[in-house]
Amino acid sequence: MTLFGVVTVVFFMFTVLPGDPAQMMLDQQQNPEQLAALKKKFGFNLPIHQQYLYFLNDLSPLSMHSTSPEDFTHYTSEKYGGLTLYTGASNQLVLKWPYLRTSYQKRGKKVGSIIAETLPNTFVLALASLSIAILLGIGLGIVAALTKDQWTDRCLRLLSTLGMSVPSFFSAILFSWLFGFVLHRYTGLNMTGSLYEIDDFGEGQIIQWKNLLLPALVLGIRPLAIIIQLMRNSLLEELTQDYIRTARAKGLPLLAIIFRHALKNALNPVITAVSGWFASLLAGAVFVEYIFGWKGLGKEIVTALNTLDIPIIVGGVLTIATLFILINIIVDYIYTLLDPKVKLY
Repeated sequence: MTLFGVVTVVFFMFTVLPGDPAQMMLDQQQNPEQLAALKKKFGFNLPIHQQYLYFLNDLSPLSMHSTSPEDFTHYTSEKYGGLTLYTGASNQLVLKWPYLRTSYQKRGKKVGSIIAETLPNTFVLALASLSIAILLGIGLGIVAALTKDQWTDRCLRLLSTLGMSVPSFFSAILFSWLFGFVLHRYTGLNMTGSLYEIDDFGEGQIIQWKNLLLPALVLGIRPLAIIIQLMRNSLLEELTQDYIRTARAKGLPLLAIIFRHALKNALNPVITAVSGWFASLLAGAVFVEYIFGWKGLGKEIVTALNTLDIPIIVGGVLTIATLFILINIIVDYIYTLLDPKVKLY
């Protein structure tokens, strides 16, 4: 039901956007005959409720299509793929993958192909930012707990509050300008750049891992701030437990108590929080990718918004929403493994 609601809201939100996609596709070469033919080809001339039903039909794995080549819903294996189950006088029943249609601006390229090309880059960015947040967050959280109420703890809490408050797009602009422009001679980092770039001879692509650093840091600031706070508070609470007092009474060093006993239990709330952050990072990467020129799904969505390329917008948003829902379902099961008291109904 959640995904159906997302599909409905996204379709109507972007279908009623000002501007005519057919005119944007033809640009300056339009004439009334071409405009009418293009609207008929893509179904722009149909009432909005009918366009919506055809859109749901395209997304459905089991769908009905016209047998008439004149109809824009006509089934072809090149367009939809899949398998024809039944063919009638005017319709045919097809089993296929969800069809996200074709781009208006990229010469009819399938949206599914565009997503397949850009989503891995977004995954790499989200995974890198989460890894940075986990490694730094746990370490700094332990430092904050060990220096409770000292200047180190106060500074880390202040930085955590700022990290949770500052918008990602502002951090992206600041980091790009400071480390990619002002300090470029020292950092060697670029203001913009993606994971794959054309080599100097124009013969192929090379991986530029340094281009991952700044966007990953920016995207990881918010989860880093939350992990520091969670780790600090959880470890401080764990250190007040009876088994910790017993370990201290036996003369064990503080660091041994933390890393052998307290840390394992203190990590539980951190792990449950982190497991749900990956999906949020996929959605939050949109403006970060655009500012850093990272060729991921987020940048593709923003570019499509500028050109009113509705299939890419809708397909990208639906892909992120679907991943968000699936990851959260997996997280719910992880909760049951970490805490037997949590039950799924």
